[in-house]
Amino acid sequence: MTTAFAHVEYPAVHQGVARAERAADILREFASGFEGARGAATLLLAAVVAALLVVANQLVDTWTEGHLLAAWVVMWTIAFAALALLATPARRATRSLRDWLRGLGAARREAAADRKLWDVALTDARVMADISRAMSADGSRDVRAYY
Repeated sequence: MTTAFAHVEYPAVHQGVARAERAADILREFASGFEGARGAATLLLAAVVAALLVVANQLVDTWTEGHLLAAWVVMWTIAFAALALLATPARRATRSLRDWLRGLGAARREAAADRKLWDVALTDARVMADISRAMSADGSRDVRAYY
């Protein structure tokens, strides 16, 4: 009597998971090449121009069929004028938003570092003494400035 075993090769990785990981890697590579201020300004400008084109398209739909070519010319004139006029303000707005967000992040990191130092100072008398000495030195320097 002979026995035979069936050895079936099953893949170690699910194909759907592998596809999702590849898609995530591609998106990550795409996002790493995305420059902050210029890219955000471009996206903002594209959104504004798209909104203007929607409004222009609504206007075109209300016109009669005889004026369709003129309406398309007007719509594309609005689109290109919006691109020309709004590029600099959109870039400036995204740059200021980016700077504000960076400042906010720096303030949060500084506050977290202060909290950690204070937690350490509550448990270690040497650190509390150092903080007290530093605050006394700052206070005496401020008082000397008034004389």
